[in-house]
Amino acid sequence: MSFRSGSTAAFYGGSRHGTTVLSVRRGSKVAIGADGQVTYGDTVLKANATKIRRLADGEVLVGFAGATADAFALLERFEAKLRAHPGNIVRAAVELAKDWRTDRALRQLQAILAVVDARTSLLVTGVGDVLEPSDGIIGIGSGGPAATAAARALLRHTDLDAATIVREALRIAAEIDVYTNDAITVEELP
Repeated sequence: MSFRSGSTAAFYGGSRHGTTVLSVRRGSKVAIGADGQVTYGDTVLKANATKIRRLADGEVLVGFAGATADAFALLERFEAKLRAHPGNIVRAAVELAKDWRTDRALRQLQAILAVVDARTSLLVTGVGDVLEPSDGIIGIGSGGPAATAAARALLRHTDLDAATIVREALRIAAEIDVYTNDAITVEELP
């Protein structure tokens, strides 16, 4: 397990096709969004899936990429960690990452989480990483790198708000990544 600050955290989906999740911070707001496409191999199974969840009475937003059942199992575990450590997503994420890395059954789960609250953005992985990007951008899934690049450019060269940047960057990723579509859902925290 590690806690690191670094540049943009982007996850290159590997075999985890069919999703793009992006989070951006601007000023006092954070937005997280995802496309709606779910694929199995080269087949689109669903075009309007929801990959963002509100936890902790709406105070925490979580986006996920990877195997859907695995992601839901991790979301349940993360929600339990949030209840054990209310208002502290870093501690909850570190505790989840510890369990994920050391528990034999959890180690097999193939998913990744982007977790945000009003103050913190975190990437949580199955190899025990809990990463806080220094630029406030997290892109995960097969279209994560394209969405991250687009968000970074929009953040640097426009005055758009966080939610608009997420929406536009995901649209750009959908034009590039065949496993990402333009059925976009965006959630925001003040």
